[in-house]
Amino acid sequence: MKLPENLREQLKTPLGILLPDNQVTKDNVLKRVPLNSYIITVGDATTENMLQFGIIPSLQIIDSQEKRSKRTPPSSTKVVSNISCNNPAGEITKQSIEVIKNSFTLKPPVRITINGEEDLLVIPVCLYAPENSVVMYGQPNEGLVIVKIDENIRKKTQLILDSMN
Repeated sequence: MKLPENLREQLKTPLGILLPDNQVTKDNVLKRVPLNSYIITVGDATTENMLQFGIIPSLQIIDSQEKRSKRTPPSSTKVVSNISCNNPAGEITKQSIEVIKNSFTLKPPVRITINGEEDLLVIPVCLYAPENSVVMYGQPNEGLVIVKIDENIRKKTQLILDSMN
Protein backbone atom coordinates (compact mmCIF):
# COMPACT_ATOMS: atom_id res chain seq x y z
CA MET A 1 0.00 0.00 0.00
CA LYS A 2 1.52 3.26 -1.13
CA LEU A 3 1.14 6.62 0.58
CA PRO A 4 -0.84 8.97 -1.69
CA GLU A 5 0.50 12.51 -2.11
CA ASN A 6 -2.61 14.06 -0.52
CA LEU A 7 -1.90 12.23 2.77
CA ARG A 8 1.72 13.39 3.15
CA GLU A 9 0.73 16.74 4.64
CA GLN A 10 -1.83 15.16 7.00
CA LEU A 11 0.80 12.80 8.39
CA LYS A 12 2.99 15.72 9.44
CA THR A 13 0.43 16.38 12.21
CA PRO A 14 1.43 14.39 15.32
CA LEU A 15 -1.00 11.61 16.32
CA GLY A 16 -0.44 12.39 20.00
CA ILE A 17 1.37 14.78 22.37
CA LEU A 18 4.44 16.44 20.84
CA LEU A 19 7.22 16.83 23.37
CA PRO A 20 9.72 19.37 21.93
CA ASP A 21 13.31 18.10 21.53
CA ASN A 22 14.59 20.27 24.39
CA GLN A 23 11.99 18.75 26.75
CA VAL A 24 12.63 15.08 25.97
CA THR A 25 13.87 13.84 29.35
CA LYS A 26 13.24 10.60 31.20
CA ASP A 27 11.01 12.42 33.72
CA ASN A 28 8.95 14.20 31.03
CA VAL A 29 8.46 10.96 29.12
CA LEU A 30 7.48 8.94 32.21
CA LYS A 31 4.99 11.65 33.27
CA ARG A 32 3.08 10.95 30.05
CA VAL A 33 3.24 7.16 30.12
CA PRO A 34 0.80 5.32 32.42
CA LEU A 35 2.36 2.75 34.73
CA ASN A 36 2.65 -0.76 33.24
CA SER A 37 2.11 0.47 29.67
CA TYR A 38 3.14 -1.65 26.72
CA ILE A 39 5.70 0.77 25.25
CA ILE A 40 6.33 0.78 21.50
CA THR A 41 9.03 2.83 19.81
CA VAL A 42 9.18 3.46 16.08
CA GLY A 43 12.51 4.83 14.88
CA ASP A 44 16.16 4.36 15.73
CA ALA A 45 16.72 7.65 17.59
CA THR A 46 13.50 7.25 19.62
CA THR A 47 14.40 3.68 20.53
CA GLU A 48 17.95 4.66 21.44
CA ASN A 49 16.76 7.59 23.59
CA MET A 50 14.37 5.38 25.56
CA LEU A 51 17.06 2.73 26.09
CA GLN A 52 19.46 5.44 27.32
CA PHE A 53 16.75 6.58 29.77
CA GLY A 54 16.54 3.00 31.05
CA ILE A 55 13.08 2.57 29.50
CA ILE A 56 12.96 -0.77 27.66
CA PRO A 57 10.30 -0.66 24.92
CA SER A 58 8.24 -3.85 24.63
CA LEU A 59 8.32 -3.44 20.83
CA GLN A 60 11.05 -1.58 18.97
CA ILE A 61 10.81 -0.91 15.24
CA ILE A 62 14.00 0.36 13.61
CA ASP A 63 15.55 0.59 10.14
CA SER A 64 19.18 1.50 10.99
CA GLN A 65 18.65 4.91 9.41
CA GLU A 66 18.08 8.42 10.67
CA LYS A 67 16.85 11.15 8.32
CA ARG A 68 17.63 8.85 5.38
CA SER A 69 21.27 8.28 6.46
CA LYS A 70 22.71 4.94 7.62
CA ARG A 71 23.39 4.68 11.35
CA THR A 72 24.38 2.07 13.88
CA PRO A 73 21.26 0.42 15.31
CA PRO A 74 20.55 0.99 19.01
CA SER A 75 22.06 -1.64 21.35
CA SER A 76 19.80 -4.67 21.66
CA THR A 77 21.25 -6.52 24.65
CA LYS A 78 17.85 -6.97 26.30
CA VAL A 79 15.86 -7.93 23.17
CA VAL A 80 14.29 -11.41 23.36
CA SER A 81 13.11 -11.70 19.72
CA ASN A 82 14.70 -10.14 16.65
CA ILE A 83 12.59 -10.15 13.49
CA SER A 84 13.15 -8.46 10.15
CA CYS A 85 10.93 -7.64 7.21
CA ASN A 86 10.83 -5.51 4.07
CA ASN A 87 8.98 -2.23 3.89
CA PRO A 88 9.96 0.20 1.09
CA ALA A 89 9.91 3.97 1.71
CA GLY A 90 6.45 5.53 1.34
CA GLU A 91 4.69 2.18 1.71
CA ILE A 92 3.15 -0.19 4.24
CA THR A 93 3.51 -3.79 3.09
CA LYS A 94 1.17 -6.63 4.02
CA GLN A 95 4.26 -8.47 5.30
CA SER A 96 5.12 -5.66 7.73
CA ILE A 97 1.52 -5.55 9.01
CA GLU A 98 1.59 -9.32 9.64
CA VAL A 99 4.98 -9.10 11.38
CA ILE A 100 3.70 -6.27 13.61
CA LYS A 101 0.52 -8.20 14.50
CA ASN A 102 2.59 -11.32 15.26
CA SER A 103 5.09 -9.37 17.38
CA PHE A 104 2.35 -8.62 19.91
CA THR A 105 2.06 -12.38 20.59
CA LEU A 106 5.77 -12.74 21.45
CA LYS A 107 7.50 -12.32 24.80
CA PRO A 108 8.81 -8.73 24.98
CA PRO A 109 11.05 -7.00 24.33
CA VAL A 110 10.78 -7.59 20.58
CA ARG A 111 12.73 -5.75 17.89
CA ILE A 112 11.65 -5.55 14.26
CA THR A 113 14.40 -4.41 11.92
CA ILE A 114 13.00 -3.02 8.69
CA ASN A 115 14.76 -3.38 5.36
CA GLY A 116 13.56 -0.10 3.86
CA GLU A 117 11.78 2.51 5.97
CA GLU A 118 9.85 2.26 9.23
CA ASP A 119 8.23 5.73 9.41
CA LEU A 120 4.74 4.77 8.19
CA LEU A 121 4.61 1.67 10.38
CA VAL A 122 3.34 3.89 13.21
CA ILE A 123 -0.04 3.53 11.44
CA PRO A 124 -0.47 -0.27 11.70
CA VAL A 125 1.20 -0.23 15.13
CA CYS A 126 -1.48 2.15 16.43
CA LEU A 127 -4.15 -0.03 14.85
CA TYR A 128 -3.05 -3.39 16.28
CA ALA A 129 -1.29 -2.46 19.56
CA PRO A 130 -2.63 -3.95 22.80
CA GLU A 131 -5.08 -1.89 24.88
CA ASN A 132 -2.60 -0.47 27.39
CA SER A 133 -0.09 0.68 24.75
CA VAL A 134 1.83 3.89 24.29
CA VAL A 135 3.53 4.49 20.94
CA MET A 136 6.50 6.85 20.65
CA TYR A 137 8.04 8.15 17.45
CA GLY A 138 10.13 11.09 16.36
CA GLN A 139 8.72 14.15 14.63
CA PRO A 140 11.73 15.25 12.49
CA ASN A 141 13.42 18.41 13.77
CA GLU A 142 10.62 18.93 16.32
CA GLY A 143 10.54 16.33 19.06
CA LEU A 144 9.02 13.15 20.38
CA VAL A 145 5.40 12.17 19.78
CA ILE A 146 3.72 10.12 22.52
CA VAL A 147 0.46 8.42 21.52
CA LYS A 148 -1.79 6.66 24.02
CA ILE A 149 -3.72 4.00 22.13
CA ASP A 150 -7.48 4.43 22.34
CA GLU A 151 -10.49 3.96 20.08
CA ASN A 152 -10.06 7.41 18.46
CA ILE A 153 -6.46 6.67 17.46
CA ARG A 154 -7.49 3.28 16.08
CA LYS A 155 -10.27 4.88 13.97
CA LYS A 156 -7.96 7.63 12.71
CA THR A 157 -5.20 5.21 11.71
CA GLN A 158 -7.71 2.82 10.11
CA LEU A 159 -8.97 5.70 7.91
CA ILE A 160 -5.38 6.50 6.89
CA LEU A 161 -4.67 2.85 6.09
CA ASP A 162 -7.94 2.52 4.11
CA SER A 163 -7.03 5.57 2.00
CA MET A 164 -3.72 3.91 1.08
CA ASN A 165 -5.30 0.86 -0.61
